[in-house]
Amino acid sequence: MSFSLSGIIKGIIAGFIGTLVLTGLMMMKKYVGIMPSLDPVQMITDMVVEKTGTQTNMMVGWVLHFIIGSVAWGMAFSVINDLLPSNSQVMKGITFGVGAWLLMMIGPMPMSGAGLFGLSMGIMAPVLTLVLHIAFGATMGLTYSKLISTYNSKH
Repeated sequence: MSFSLSGIIKGIIAGFIGTLVLTGLMMMKKYVGIMPSLDPVQMITDMVVEKTGTQTNMMVGWVLHFIIGSVAWGMAFSVINDLLPSNSQVMKGITFGVGAWLLMMIGPMPMSGAGLFGLSMGIMAPVLTLVLHIAFGATMGLTYSKLISTYNSKH
């Protein structure tokens, strides 16, 4: 495990880029009418309202979505990077993305009322979210590899 500040910052940046790609895919999915009810940002917003007992708007859900993807997942990816299988950062990212998906399926999905693996929304919910998390992980891994190779070539 690596706790270097430089690595963690690179992880946060990579997590942010991965979250941008995942978000773009989520928006395209919703725009073309593929499971528009599967809206993780709305689910996060609804959970905040339920847990705090206050009214809020979607901005809270969006901010939390980006904090989770950028800070939480980006930092975690950089810290456990050496433990992930493969020499390819893209494959490490995909592995990490699948792990993040699994945690989402057994934690936030049931807490949001969508059931374990989101199955109360149908079989497409876990399939689509897995595809989105694979894209997130691959993008995060690719970005992280570019960031560390740029740093390494300068030092």
